[in-house]
Amino acid sequence: MDHSRAPLVDALAAYHRLDRYGFSPPGHRQGRGADERVLAVLGREPFRDDVLASGGLDDWRSTGGYLSDAEDLMADAVGAASAFFSTCGSSLSVRAAMMAVAGGSDAGLLVPRDSHKSIVGGLIFSGIQPRWITPRWDTARHLSHPPSPERVAGAWERYPDAAGALIVSPSPYGTCADLQRIAEICHERGKPLIVDEAWGAHLPFHPDLPTWAMDAGADVCVVSVHKMGAGFEQGSVYHVQGDLVDPDRLSACADQLMTTSPSVLIYAALDGWRRQMVQRGRELLSAALALAAEVRHRISEIPDVVVLEDELLGVEASHDLDRLQVLLDVSATGTSGYQARDWLREHRYLDVGLADHRRILATLSFADDRRSAGRLVDALAAWREAAGSFDRPPQMRLPTPDKLQLENVMLPRDAFFGRTELVAAEKAAGRIAAEQITPYPPGIPVVVPGERLNDAVIEFLRTGLQAGMPLPDCADPQLEQIRVVA
Repeated sequence: MDHSRAPLVDALAAYHRLDRYGFSPPGHRQGRGADERVLAVLGREPFRDDVLASGGLDDWRSTGGYLSDAEDLMADAVGAASAFFSTCGSSLSVRAAMMAVAGGSDAGLLVPRDSHKSIVGGLIFSGIQPRWITPRWDTARHLSHPPSPERVAGAWERYPDAAGALIVSPSPYGTCADLQRIAEICHERGKPLIVDEAWGAHLPFHPDLPTWAMDAGADVCVVSVHKMGAGFEQGSVYHVQGDLVDPDRLSACADQLMTTSPSVLIYAALDGWRRQMVQRGRELLSAALALAAEVRHRISEIPDVVVLEDELLGVEASHDLDRLQVLLDVSATGTSGYQARDWLREHRYLDVGLADHRRILATLSFADDRRSAGRLVDALAAWREAAGSFDRPPQMRLPTPDKLQLENVMLPRDAFFGRTELVAAEKAAGRIAAEQITPYPPGIPVVVPGERLNDAVIEFLRTGLQAGMPLPDCADPQLEQIRVVA
């Protein structure tokens, strides 16, 4: 296919060249009605390019085929049978995939317990029964790894009738599962594999990156182009191959969830990024990987800061690692990742990808250069010098893995939508949770609706909140009360 084309970008250029005008939404009329104070910040171009997808960029029957043409080019670029664009993020895409594979089935879906909250949201929406795969735990570092092939095979032994399996890889920390072997295990049973590869949009475009899910044999793969690519926030693509997932059913499930007013801005950015990667991706990512290696080396020279790499890999750890994700263990400094996060934001105006009680994550991309990388390293050196005067971080009570994985006693949907009540946190142990409680980022729920709460998890969350853990989705922001099944 001709990858010098970008059908959606070209159609938007033609829209402006023809001076099209719509007596239809959006009401700002390409920015004519936008407040000048807003334009002074956002500029006029985002409004100018915010037009209807159907009945604007294309006609109401989509006879121009701009979107389908762009999706075909994306599938060809990454070696998938088909690709679908979403302007509602990978949260929608992964939920559509879950519903297409397991919706209406009582047998459930194999899902790692350390999945993103968007997946738990899919369980709540669909009523799918989760068949949890226990993560592999590094108890010394209090870190989970993607499930091993052996754990996936064990889950199939316990739940042979499950409709399929879903794996998250890369994790928010950049660690990756052995997707090829996991796909083989699923296919030996005639069952599909969904991969939530939200952090892996760049993987198909360089051989030194971890294996791309489609190359590993996954049946559906979901990527967030805004995370490691050059798309706008909410730009997502899901790819399909093989005959274990019906693409028409997948499309129909997505249609039930997606907006009827998709953003042309997001569509066009997805299209343009695909062209950029086909034409220059290997060159750009080679430079990014070289820069990441240099950054890792320079940060490793900062006293008491450990750049995690080999520690994350091994038989009982992760299969591979995206080295553009620079994960730093700062515990030897006597301070927490939350303190480092806050100091870097306040004093150096830098934001990191995530922080926890002992780590921060700096995510590099192909858009970074020596200047931005140098700013990161200099800021970390300044933070390390300042950290000597920090107060000791509040003590967090970290549960053991067996206490952290709560007992699932109800369908997430039934617990969430049933009769609920708020109870004092100190009295919630033994009750069934009716809400998600999620440190964000990385967005992995500690509590899922339908799980029986225990004192260890409640203490972990409450002490974590005091230490700087963000908990944006709990019913009581102070976590003095917890929503439970009545």
